[in-house]
Amino acid sequence: MAKRISHKDSLCGVARPLDAIGDWWTLLIVRDAFDGLSRFGEFQKSLGLAKNILAARLRNLVAHGIMDMVPASDGSPYQEYVLTAKGRGLFPLLVALRQWGEDFFFEPEEAHVLLVDKKAGLPVRRLELRAQDGRVLGPEDAIVRSPPSESDRTR
Repeated sequence: MAKRISHKDSLCGVARPLDAIGDWWTLLIVRDAFDGLSRFGEFQKSLGLAKNILAARLRNLVAHGIMDMVPASDGSPYQEYVLTAKGRGLFPLLVALRQWGEDFFFEPEEAHVLLVDKKAGLPVRRLELRAQDGRVLGPEDAIVRSPPSESDRTR
């Protein structure tokens, strides 16, 4: 099996975080944490994932500061995994992925789980990318700009 390439030094804001969240199991663990799961056994039962793979993914999430291990909230001798602020910052990413999945991986009337606002009980509004002036942006409305090179900065 080929060794994965690290993107830790990449200038790209898409590539760099993939070292932490770049496989499907990791995002499903984070999804489950948002749904209230916190114990190894809960994640294992929910995902049906081999224990060694789950342990490796949880270690990676802790190492990248996305989750912390804390004493169990019920006072038992177990540890729980909780999302850090960095981990909770993944919420918009998961909502975007969920909405994209609903748009392109389900038939129009096919049943699927629904993300709803706890307070109002209504479906969460679609995410929109907006310009500084409030315009809705699509892919044709944005470009990626590289930082100035070292020689440009010394001029």
